[in-house]
Amino acid sequence: MLVLLLMGLAAGYVIFNAFSSDLSEQLEREARRLQVVIDMASDYAVLNQRQLGVFIDQENRTYSFMQLSEDDEWQFIEDNPLYEPVTLTEPFFFTLNLDDLPWQNEDRLFDREMFDSSLSVNDKDIQIGDEQPPPPPPQILIMSSGEITPFSLVFHYEPEFTNELPAYYVLNCQDMPPLELLGPLERPEWD
Repeated sequence: MLVLLLMGLAAGYVIFNAFSSDLSEQLEREARRLQVVIDMASDYAVLNQRQLGVFIDQENRTYSFMQLSEDDEWQFIEDNPLYEPVTLTEPFFFTLNLDDLPWQNEDRLFDREMFDSSLSVNDKDIQIGDEQPPPPPPQILIMSSGEITPFSLVFHYEPEFTNELPAYYVLNCQDMPPLELLGPLERPEWD
């Protein structure tokens, strides 16, 4: 009887630990998933000579993969489950940083607001019928040459009213894959 009791307790302990993972580890899995999928998307873009992109919606905690159509319009990728939109679960957030990277804002030839996402003169005030507005352009471009827009994406978990420590993971890209994942960090990179 005692042996059965000990075996039951041991099995319960193993099952409990397998399903109650640390939030920091969950956050790392989310960051690592995006790292791997962007690396795979870069390979796909090179092999198929396609322009891809990643749209980051910080407010809704989602990211979606996009492709440039033959009409030079950005469209969400819907036919491949690997590139389906991902929403971070409730305690997790991310912050995209495209500044402080290899280029400077003062080096621009034109004002960013003058042109729209397709680099034509901005005509956002013109309405023609009941057209669906195009999806927003991606902030991260994955070129058919294998290059990726330099970026820094901070995944963060900041607990409120608990004894848990905050966790930060930073996904960095400097032009070419592979992407670099840093963490867990004790404080955010933007401090």
